[in-house]
Amino acid sequence: MERALIAMSGGVDSSAAAVLMQEAGYDCAGATMQLFRNTDLGICGESTCCSLSDVQDAKLVCAKLGMLHYVFNFTDSFRREVMQRFADCYEHGATPNPCIDCNRFLKFGTMLQRMQEMEFDYVVTGHYARVEHDPASGRYLLKKGMDETKDQSYVLYSLTQEQLMHVRFPLGGFRKTEIREIAASHGLLTARKKESQDICFVPDGDYAGFLERFTGHSYAPGDFVDTKGNVLGQHRGIIHYTIGQRRGLGVAAGHPLYVCGIEPAENRVVLGEQADLLSDSLTAEDVNLIAVERMDEPMRVLAKIRYRHREQPALAWMTDGILHVQFDEPQRAVTRGQAVVLYDGDTVIGGGTIC
Repeated sequence: MERALIAMSGGVDSSAAAVLMQEAGYDCAGATMQLFRNTDLGICGESTCCSLSDVQDAKLVCAKLGMLHYVFNFTDSFRREVMQRFADCYEHGATPNPCIDCNRFLKFGTMLQRMQEMEFDYVVTGHYARVEHDPASGRYLLKKGMDETKDQSYVLYSLTQEQLMHVRFPLGGFRKTEIREIAASHGLLTARKKESQDICFVPDGDYAGFLERFTGHSYAPGDFVDTKGNVLGQHRGIIHYTIGQRRGLGVAAGHPLYVCGIEPAENRVVLGEQADLLSDSLTAEDVNLIAVERMDEPMRVLAKIRYRHREQPALAWMTDGILHVQFDEPQRAVTRGQAVVLYDGDTVIGGGTIC
């Protein structure tokens, strides 16, 4: 019997994933990643994931299902690979997506390594995505979840062929409403549990406050400038701003202004109008390809530049490890540090970090 290690976050999705894998005949055990302590961040409440209360919920679900439950202390790895990267990105004027780093380095990095050491066959998560093997190319494919309102393929684009071989996403063919019904039918306490919101280690949404506490740095005020370099006012520190932001600028101009650029070396924030936010192309680094091995020739794709962004038609190709994307129509607020993910229909071609 094949063995599956279920990554248990303490939520309904991973709880239902455990049920589905058991029903599919796998020998299952649960594992929860202890990533931080709420008290370390000065927070409390239900909006976080991988907190101490979530560990307890995961343990109770495993007991209900007759599964062993492990808790892995990954706090050092999480601090280094996720929280530190998050801070570094903001300090360099970019806007990170820490969920991508958590998936890359923790869930399908450290967790997968632990799975192999414990002689399990698969790591299983509650992501809404699908993995299929393509006999023609011999490659494993990552595809969107069937529930497009919950699809999480965007944050999984960094998965390698080796990782895809050893992961399972049993929720990929279900809708969220069905998943709650599955959990409820098995009497699981997580069936109606509220979904986690925002970034788990910044549940109050105050990124600047977190960065100041985490780094111990204070971020000096500097100049707001227009696209020609004229000084318009003073900003509160570059960590307070991201591309496309309009609210909270405190600059009176008689017409709407938006953050169009962040220049950390000069400690400047560039403000402009809506038209200044439009870009018809981007480049990306740290690229991972899934559906194809190479992209030497231009390829028609659908490109997604943010998690909540609708994919847009574009032409994509690679040179010297850099991904180039040319959009059919200019896109608003292409943001350094975010991921661009390329699709062919519901199949993820690959993606990278916008630079």
